Amino acid sequence: MRLTYITFITVAALFCTINAGAQKKPAAKKPVAKTVKPVAKPAAKPTVQAKKVASLAKGLTDTLKKGGTTAPKPPVETNSVTEEIIVTTAYKPVLADAVKIRRNPDLDDKEPFKAPLHYNALDKTLQQNTDIHELPAMAIPKEKDAEVYNSYAKLGVGSFKTTFGELYIDNGKDQALQAGGYLKHLMQSGSFNKQNMAREEAGIFGKSIGVESTLSGRINYGYRSNYFYGYDELAPPPVLHVDKQHFSTLSGEAEIAKNYKDEDKQFIYAAKLSGYTFSNAFHANENNLMISGFINQTVNEFYAGLSGTVDFNTVKDSLYSFNNNIIRLNPYLKFQGTNYKIDAGVTLTSEFGASTRFKLFPAARLEYQVIPKYVRLFAEARGDVNRASIRDFSETNPFLGQNIQIQNSVDQLDISAGLKGMLAPGFGFKATFFRNTVKNMPLFVNDFNFAVGSNRFKVIYDGGVARVSGLNGELDYKPSDDLDIFGRIELKDYQLATEAQPWNLPKFTLTAGTAIHINDKVNVTGSVVFRGTRQDRLSPTQIVTLNSFADLSGGVEYKVTTRISIFGQVNNILSNSYQTWLYYPNYGFNIFGGAGYKF
Repeated sequence: MRLTYITFITVAALFCTINAGAQKKPAAKKPVAKTVKPVAKPAAKPTVQAKKVASLAKGLTDTLKKGGTTAPKPPVETNSVTEEIIVTTAYKPVLADAVKIRRNPDLDDKEPFKAPLHYNALDKTLQQNTDIHELPAMAIPKEKDAEVYNSYAKLGVGSFKTTFGELYIDNGKDQALQAGGYLKHLMQSGSFNKQNMAREEAGIFGKSIGVESTLSGRINYGYRSNYFYGYDELAPPPVLHVDKQHFSTLSGEAEIAKNYKDEDKQFIYAAKLSGYTFSNAFHANENNLMISGFINQTVNEFYAGLSGTVDFNTVKDSLYSFNNNIIRLNPYLKFQGTNYKIDAGVTLTSEFGASTRFKLFPAARLEYQVIPKYVRLFAEARGDVNRASIRDFSETNPFLGQNIQIQNSVDQLDISAGLKGMLAPGFGFKATFFRNTVKNMPLFVNDFNFAVGSNRFKVIYDGGVARVSGLNGELDYKPSDDLDIFGRIELKDYQLATEAQPWNLPKFTLTAGTAIHINDKVNVTGSVVFRGTRQDRLSPTQIVTLNSFADLSGGVEYKVTTRISIFGQVNNILSNSYQTWLYYPNYGFNIFGGAGYKF
């Protein structure tokens, strides 16, 4: 009996504990109690907790029954009220509700095999030196020098009966002595009668490099020939003297110069002796001997020096023969710093011979680095006497007549300023604004007299002080050794004293070119020249205008082997019919090519 009551009390206490745990839920939802009649409405489905309590109670009861003890039945109340309590709360899963994962155990015995280890103790001292050991120097394998040829020869032919040849000979690789010689030839014949020209050059040279100084010298010979073939095609003259003109020049020079040394204080010197003899078909002669040199003392970034020339010149033609000599002295001081360069000096000139005149000119130059390593600002003021020369005039205009007037011109004051430097790696530039004051400026004008068949030019001089202002611009783009593009423009404005126009002088000139190294076998070159309009006079009242022109040329070279190459050159690709000088048309489209050999 006592056991029965104990069991009943235990079951009642367990039921109350489970019920109390079910009621401790969040306050958001309160338990709702409902009273129902047992007859009018069927009982609600018991909860999981109620099932567990009932199962436990049944088990205890069965246990008691098996033991022979029966529990007394409680008194039945006829008028009792049955109450069903439904607790609404959040679902809380328990382990009994989970689905068990079925997995068969692995019964294979896979114990890894461990090989027996044997240790051998080495009788060696452990080095504790952790420093980096010096690596032994590796001998560089001897490289074979590239095969370099010191001499070459070229031969070519082309349209307009063009013949071309070059020969260059050198003694080879020698750090102390260089010696060699060269020959050049070019001849062409145009479509006009006697539109022939020829140019030959020959020379030898040598250079000896000593410990303290260097000796060098050369001897050159040049010969040029052409005909006076020009005339007015619209009005051909009844008589035309198509005479042959030739120019012969023999020149030479010898120089000694002290070798440069990287020292804070050093004395530098150089001396040169040069000269030439010139003649033409009209038996005009010009002989020149020039002695020049300089001395310079360097102290750190300070320079002090003196340069000078003694120029002896004799001019002779059928109507005159006189001396035209000039002495120049140029004392100067130079200062150089990190961002600047200053040259301060004067030029003293003395003319003697046919005329005597002494002049003093400034010789100053300033450079300042505006943007380090990229842009420099420069300004310059200078002056000089320009010696008139038949040889120099003939180089510019080969159609000059006899007894050319010789008169020295004077650059009284030439002022220039500009910028130069690098816009980018390999991209250089230079822009110069200038204003020159020139006295007795030489000009070329025609001296035609077709009545007697004369078609020559002559030299006249602006009788006063002329002013020339303008702009020079240069660009050079060379990003690598395989490509080089360059160009130059010249813009000039002339204000003459006595002449109406700057005869035969263009106000705009453009020159440009390129050199392209495509690969080890192919090289391509190109050039273009553009000249603006020019004026010439047929009489004091009649002026004729020469049209502007552009001349485009190109060339290609192909190396067949390391010794043999072939080349081609095309001139006047646009086939423009233009005149450099009045009534003297230039050569039209022409092409020539040939082969070269190195040895």
